[in-house]
Amino acid sequence: MPDKVLQHKCVDCHAVFPHGFTPRCPSCRGMVEVYYDLSRAELYDSDNSLERFFDLLPLQNRESLLSLGEGNTPCHHAVALGEAFGLEQVYLKIESKNPTGTTKDRMAAVVLSLFNELGIREFITSSTGNSSNALAHAISVHPQFHMHLFMGEAFAHLFRYDGEGIEFHVMSKKDFTEAFNHARDLAHERGIPFEAGFFNPARREGLKLAYFESVDQIPRPIDWYFQAISSAMGVQGTAKGAAELKAMGRIPHVPRMVGVQQESCCPMVKAFEEDSPTIQPHHIFEKPDGLAKAILRGNPTGCYPYVYRMLRETNGLAISVSESEIRDACDRVLELEGVTCGYAAAATVAALEKLAERGAVQTQDVLLLNLTG
Repeated sequence: MPDKVLQHKCVDCHAVFPHGFTPRCPSCRGMVEVYYDLSRAELYDSDNSLERFFDLLPLQNRESLLSLGEGNTPCHHAVALGEAFGLEQVYLKIESKNPTGTTKDRMAAVVLSLFNELGIREFITSSTGNSSNALAHAISVHPQFHMHLFMGEAFAHLFRYDGEGIEFHVMSKKDFTEAFNHARDLAHERGIPFEAGFFNPARREGLKLAYFESVDQIPRPIDWYFQAISSAMGVQGTAKGAAELKAMGRIPHVPRMVGVQQESCCPMVKAFEEDSPTIQPHHIFEKPDGLAKAILRGNPTGCYPYVYRMLRETNGLAISVSESEIRDACDRVLELEGVTCGYAAAATVAALEKLAERGAVQTQDVLLLNLTG
């Protein structure tokens, strides 16, 4: 007997599907979410995040869990950094302590756990770097899987793994969106599961675990959550996870969600600032470039409508920062807190500084910045 019952449901047409891998509704192409019986959900006494939050993960059986040594990363009270911004409750979730150095290890653990439960051993995917490294590392730990990876030429140098179970294909002169579309079409042609990126519910459910841990680590309720975004699947998953904890009586309110992009590639910010629920042609960045390579996605047409709804529902924001602001934030975090982070992670610090200068955040607000890697 399964340990729990799950409901897979399209958020647009509300069609319900059996437990399995259904990233998008076959009828309306809407996003499919996984829902739990929160009246019976528990948090378990375990140092392993997959085990502690099992009732809020898209798995029926505990035996399906495949850990990579991810999780339990530090949540640092950044006192000096907060003082520089006139804030008292700034916390940094330092995800670089995960095995491959980014929060995407959480995603990989839940994706492979779900595939393990469903008997999926081969899949096709695409990435800008961090996700593919995390999945490749996961396969090195659990070698029963085989991954076909397609990456745009500009991102190929970011992939670090070469081993059994991984076929790596570089798409010459292609960006992320073009490589993603090629991988999707090839998967359909060959009848191999397409891992689906943002629309893979296991990705979003895995990425909410950094926030779940932070709720345990921070002594007060979290008011704001910041994360750098390309598709925003981490922020999307976190908002859903926060709503689940609130329904369980674990937190008093859902934080205001903030998605951060760099000015050289900020299609979601442009659309959100215009209060557009969809990406329009003038929002798209063709051949995007920028300092924070991990978040270079110039055309998030498919995922943005869900992100827009989530930001509105949480009274959230989408904000962009310049490359000079990102560089300054990197230096400031290192100088004041002794924390080294990548450019995408530092973008959250730059965004917080902007909001503090505008008076949008208050001195006593509890602010969680996910330093993703």
